[in-house]
Amino acid sequence: MAEKLSEESIQSALASLNEGLEAKWEIRDGKLYKEFKFKSFIRAFGWMTQIAIWAEKLKHHPEWFNVYNRVEVNLTTHDAGGISELDFKLAGKMEALFV
Repeated sequence: MAEKLSEESIQSALASLNEGLEAKWEIRDGKLYKEFKFKSFIRAFGWMTQIAIWAEKLKHHPEWFNVYNRVEVNLTTHDAGGISELDFKLAGKMEALFV
């Protein structure tokens, strides 16, 4: 089972995740949050499909919301009661597949 990260660990992992990114991840309402914008709905949906496969492999599923070319993502580990390493792994995969 994943463990909730300390505030210090979260800030360190967040700084590492955001390194070199134009649009940054942030902590919002106790969750790892980011809004992704794509060129079209089909690109947004295709990205979500790719992420769904990775989420299943990690056994960690995002809270997300899609309207047209925009996908809002909130990551938290419910079993841990907060943000865990799994959230940062999935966020990293989201960034790697974002085009």
